[in-house]
Order: sequence, then C-alpha cells, then structure tokens
Amino acid sequence: MSASPCLAGPAETRHTGGPGGERFAYRRSGRAGTTPLVTHPRPRGTMDHWDPKLPDLPAAEREVVVFDSHGLTASTGTPVGAIEEMAEGSLAFIRSLELTGLDVLGRSLGGTVAQGVALAAPGRVPRLMVAGSSAGGAPCLPAPPTRGRQTVGKPVNDDGTFLHLLFPEAEEARAAGLASLRRLGHRLKTSGAVIGPDAVRGQSQTIGTFKGFGERQEEFTLPALVALVANGAHGAHGVMIHSYPAYAMSQRPPNAKVILPSDAGHGFPCRHPEDFAHEVSRFLP
Repeated sequence: MSASPCLAGPAETRHTGGPGGERFAYRRSGRAGTTPLVTHPRPRGTMDHWDPKLPDLPAAEREVVVFDSHGLTASTGTPVGAIEEMAEGSLAFIRSLELTGLDVLGRSLGGTVAQGVALAAPGRVPRLMVAGSSAGGAPCLPAPPTRGRQTVGKPVNDDGTFLHLLFPEAEEARAAGLASLRRLGHRLKTSGAVIGPDAVRGQSQTIGTFKGFGERQEEFTLPALVALVANGAHGAHGVMIHSYPAYAMSQRPPNAKVILPSDAGHGFPCRHPEDFAHEVSRFLP
C-alpha cells in the first residue's frame, strides 16, 4: 500500500456533513485500508495544532484522521462545552465517514473526550490511547500548581505559555519544545487556525466542572490493551495535571498500560515524538 501525503505537508482538507447540518473539516493520511486512528487534540487545539510528528509517524503504518469538531476553526456549527457533548460530536463525525471500526487517540482534554467516545460506542472502538490525560474524578488528586492554573486561564496562549505548560524548565526539554513549535508553525502560518473565545470559555468550564469517568472504568472491556500514556516532569510531576490520575486509572480497566517518563511534562508526546509513535505502533495491530 502506498502512503498518502503526510498530515504536516500537503494532505488535503476535506469536509463531511453532520446530522445537524454542520460540516466537519478533516484530513486523512497514511496507509489506506488499515483501521483508522481518529485523533482528539488538546485544549485550544485544532487539527493544525498537532505537532506534525505525532500523527505522521504512526501514519507510516496505518491511516490517521485529524478533524475539527463543532464550531472549531474550519468546521461549522456551535462549539459544545460538556465532555459528553464533545464525545457525541466526535461520534457524529465518525458516523459521517461511515467508520465502523476505528481506534481513538486523545491528548489532554482530547484524551478525556476519547474515553467518552469509547464508552458511548464500545462496539466501534477496539483500542483506546490517552496521552497526558486522565479519567477525571480521581480521589485524593493533588491540586495543580497555582501558576499552572493561572497560565491556563490566560485569554491568549503565546510560545512562552506553551513552553511553561508542556515542558520542564531543563534546557534540553525547552529545546525540544521550541523544535515542536517550529514544526507546528509550518501549518499554522498558512491556516492561522485558532479556536474562538466561546470555545475557549466552554473548554475551561468543562475542565473545571467535569465529574469524571472514574466510576465507569470497568466498562472498558476492550479486546486489546487500554494504553494510558501519562505525563511526567521532574520526578513525574507536571504543571498542567499531576501524574497520579493515570496511575489511578490504570487500576480499573482490565488491561491497562501506563508510560511515565521522568524527563517530560504535559507535552511528553512532543518531547519524545519518536518514542510516543513507537508505543502507538507497538500497541496497534
């Protein structure tokens, strides 16, 4: 099978209609005929905010799909706020492409949405990957640092915000963060993608009020492993979210794997994109 253009390069932006008349923007890349891997981005993220290495490396072996959900940049409709509504929006997109079997990958907030997709449609999703996220509602969860909460609430994310939230202070980690920003810039310079203030407020409210899927973890009876890729920084403590929820989450599903690097923060997939892609490829058939 031949590979289609990489997602970081000239992959074509397509559109598909949703049940409410909305139009979802998306891109498909990689090896046609394989089980698609449908991705869900971080807060304030769009399909152009994936570090290109993250979808492109797995796309060497299978098809990868990135998309914008309701009301985000290139997609029409009204942005939704609740995690369950975000998951239903993802399922509306999946149904519009008539995907009957797929694997899901979500990063940060997208990881929680990906869990909602797997819980809402277990027959469609044989494998789940969650990166730098949790099920929410973990008991005794340590509070994030005050500076982290303040930074998340800023109306605009600049490069300094990106580096602070996602990478440790160490020089090597910051260099990796800057390299990731440069890769992101190739697509963003053309698209100018940014989610609007209504969507930002909705996501912020959701993060602060979501009760979590903690009590539903036993429902993940997937036929393969549930890969839970946790964030860590300076002894596995991140600025955005503590790593404890990933450990707690690993105790519930019947087959779970946690990856917890000690030299990376919430941006672990961007810090070590080749390692992350290797874990994804090893996990997927």
